[in-house]
Amino acid sequence: MMRGISSIGNIGRLLMCALALFLLSFQTGALAEEGVEIGFLLKTMQEERYQTDRRLFVEAAQALGATVDFASSGNDELRQLQQFEEMLDNDVDVIVLQPVNTGTAGALVAMANARDIRVIGYDSMLTNGPLDVMVMQDSWAVGKLQGEALVAWLTEKKGRIEGNIALIMGQPGDSNAQAMSSGLLEILAKNADLRLIAQRSHVGWSPDLARETVDTLLVKHNNQIDAFICNNSGLAYGVIGALEAEGLADSARVFVAGSDADLRNIRYVAQGKQNVEIWKKIAPLAKKAAEIAVTLAKNPNKPVSELVQDVRLINNGYAEIPTVVTPVVRITKDNIDSTMIADGIFTREQVYQD
Repeated sequence: MMRGISSIGNIGRLLMCALALFLLSFQTGALAEEGVEIGFLLKTMQEERYQTDRRLFVEAAQALGATVDFASSGNDELRQLQQFEEMLDNDVDVIVLQPVNTGTAGALVAMANARDIRVIGYDSMLTNGPLDVMVMQDSWAVGKLQGEALVAWLTEKKGRIEGNIALIMGQPGDSNAQAMSSGLLEILAKNADLRLIAQRSHVGWSPDLARETVDTLLVKHNNQIDAFICNNSGLAYGVIGALEAEGLADSARVFVAGSDADLRNIRYVAQGKQNVEIWKKIAPLAKKAAEIAVTLAKNPNKPVSELVQDVRLINNGYAEIPTVVTPVVRITKDNIDSTMIADGIFTREQVYQD
């Protein structure tokens, strides 16, 4: 009889241990489910601004309880494919992607969607392919702001809207480069005396290639070029280098516009070497992308339309993509203090060091 009671006691203890192990495994599983990992893949770190994109995105995601698997592709499409596949193999919950090649990146999204992983486009809209949601700056406004500043400059300088204009674009076929250029092209179309003497793309958004382009154009046109409109700060940096070699880096003589507001370009504006930079505010872009990524990761079974508000539907050639658009600001010598410095992006010492 005592042996029977002892056996029952042993069975009870075994059951209690089994129950404890079950509860522990359940709790561990629940904790694992709560953990969110976001893949964040930038096309490059070549431009100064991308250090800020990375820092702000990671800080925002971590503040929401997520971890970030970050990679940068050095403007190399094959390398980006490999990094994207590694993120899929690491079972990230959502990927935030700035594509190297906007024309082919839809294939990456299709790969992710096949594994039930959603992809958020970042900064550069991919074309002719699927995408779950897009977060980008108002790229269409960039060229418009540059062009409006050019018209005002020509009016003040010449008393008429007339001149030879060179459009210095980024990666060939890049949708963001095309969007940023579209505003300027609209302004040129409305002003017959603005002559577009060159519209050149540059592989990898290379400042060195931009400088070579400008060197060639200056020789071809005997230095008679009134304006260079550039898709980003790095390209404008290359333009200024070519103009300096000819003694033409003077905002009163040649109009130069860039976009991204890198520190060296803001210094050029302050020094009177460059006329305009377009400040594409990074904080709203990076923080919003991180917020949406974490929201999608935590709600994998809910449609984007229920989770992301205040979107524009933008046709990328494949579908109407729900898109969050963040603002851009024109920076000139007159408003550096009230914008870049007042907002704490750069200090006075950084901008006016010389």
